[in-house]
Amino acid sequence: MRPLSRLLLASLTTLALIAGACASQQKTDGSSGSSGGGDGRQAQSTIEDVPNEGGDVAPTGPEFKAYDAPEGFSIGMPAEPQIARKQVPLGSGTVSTAAYSARAMDVLYSVSIADYPEKLVASRPPEALLNEGRDGLAKEVNGTLKDEKDFTLEGGYPGKAYTVSSPTVGELRARNILVGARMYTLLVLFNPNSGAPAADAFFDSLKLVNPPPPLATAVPDAGTVSDAGTLDTGVDAGTTTVPDAGTRRRKAK
Repeated sequence: MRPLSRLLLASLTTLALIAGACASQQKTDGSSGSSGGGDGRQAQSTIEDVPNEGGDVAPTGPEFKAYDAPEGFSIGMPAEPQIARKQVPLGSGTVSTAAYSARAMDVLYSVSIADYPEKLVASRPPEALLNEGRDGLAKEVNGTLKDEKDFTLEGGYPGKAYTVSSPTVGELRARNILVGARMYTLLVLFNPNSGAPAADAFFDSLKLVNPPPPLATAVPDAGTVSDAGTLDTGVDAGTTTVPDAGTRRRKAK
């Protein structure tokens, strides 16, 4: 039997992300952005500031405004995000998921979280959990992995950056980050013909509020086989259709 965590981390993170992505499709590109109602907590930047070497070069992407999520993080958004939350039963408890999504200039920006029991996360190597989130997302969009890179976020949190090319929805740049027992999935969905020049600015805008220390997890197993979750969890995200980023160039209005 496959470990339950392998199945859940692949499916729940993807479903939460897709729920937010589908909701954002109803938002127009002209929506005005605003900062979420912060609760006064001090956010710590998790990414080192990179100096702008372009001088006075005009920005090529949308302007991001910080949105303070009640789940304990801040993220730059080009518009007021659409929000989707779910409580998914897991044994005698639940797994909480939330997804925030906004669209600008034909590019979708989304961040989703999934909070898992600490015991479940501690039983698996972080690399396996990150790989399962990556493979679950690639499978959901019938995509092919183009590149990937491991990284460590300030504070010692393991992460994986990767790009997926999909014949149905376009191209995806994503980052999975394991913070304690929470999996963050940051996603930028775009038309490969147009690109997403502001993707790095979106990724780097993530700030964590009082994050927990990294969990002591199982020793990595060289024999671990990544599985995107072939069993059905019975979780219904409302739809399994990811918005089309425009694989064919749209005519400018």
